[in-house]
Amino acid sequence: MHVSPRIPTLDDVANAAGVSTATVSRCLNEKQKVSPKTLAKVMETVESLGYTPNFNARAMAAKQSHTIGAIIPTMENAIFARGLQAFQETLLEKGYNLLVSSSAYQPKLEAQQIRELVARGADGLLLIGYERSEAVYEYLARRDVPTVLAWASKSDSEHASVGFDNRAAMRLLADKVIDMGHKQIAVISGIIDGNDRAAERLAGIQDSWRAHGFHLNDLPIIQTPYEIENGATAFEQLIQADVKPTVIMCGNDVLAAGVISKARDLGFNVPNDVSVTGFDDIELAKHVFPPLTTVHVPHRQMGRVAAESLIDLIENRVEKVSHQLDVSVEMRASLQRI
Repeated sequence: MHVSPRIPTLDDVANAAGVSTATVSRCLNEKQKVSPKTLAKVMETVESLGYTPNFNARAMAAKQSHTIGAIIPTMENAIFARGLQAFQETLLEKGYNLLVSSSAYQPKLEAQQIRELVARGADGLLLIGYERSEAVYEYLARRDVPTVLAWASKSDSEHASVGFDNRAAMRLLADKVIDMGHKQIAVISGIIDGNDRAAERLAGIQDSWRAHGFHLNDLPIIQTPYEIENGATAFEQLIQADVKPTVIMCGNDVLAAGVISKARDLGFNVPNDVSVTGFDDIELAKHVFPPLTTVHVPHRQMGRVAAESLIDLIENRVEKVSHQLDVSVEMRASLQRI
């Protein structure tokens, strides 16, 4: 008859390492309180025995799971990768684990994922942007779940956030574009319904357009999901206009990469025939040809500060605060003066 091997216990680790169970517990949960020599010996024993702590029991005892939930809109491109990496690194340094879900820009799916993460005992949540139903915010408040919003920041909001002013950031870029002589601008935006970041970026371009004396009816706009292929398709539509744009401003770098690729395929030279701009300054922006003029977002700083803020809310129950980070325009070869 097959007998399953016995699962090693905390006592087994302590006996094998020659330390107390309290020391083993500190090595697993509070590494900074143990000497490097002892920590190395205990962790080597944990590894050799194949011991896994019973986190469910620990969470029930401490009324804390040391798990954070994050829901991002997409995993299909690198928009959120760098910020989320820094977020996870900071959580790990503080003894927290991360569970990540993707909502595919669907508010109902995000609401469901929020409930599931809370049901699994998440100590806190990272969410992207502000736009979701009031019922979701009421649910989080009723369950007393610390939450930090990222990739956007509003100083007058009651919600804790770590991000930047999307509208002002895109306005900054649009002002530079128009000041460089461009009077035929076309826009490829993300879908603004349910996406406050996309809506704010589009509004930033419109603010600049109006401020320079142009009429909004003369600003072609295509809304499309954030995918390279969609940027390419939108470019094909815009370039067929009787009055061709001298610059195409994109809601993010992914769309802009699609524009540059399709422009080259169709025989257009970027930027001699048409300039292109993006937003985010993800790694892709430096490696497309020509390199992309874009708005630099401090993704790693945002992820780190978001993690620190969320842990403060969880452990210290501090007052909710918003951190508005600085952005900058990265001028590269995809944009030229005319």
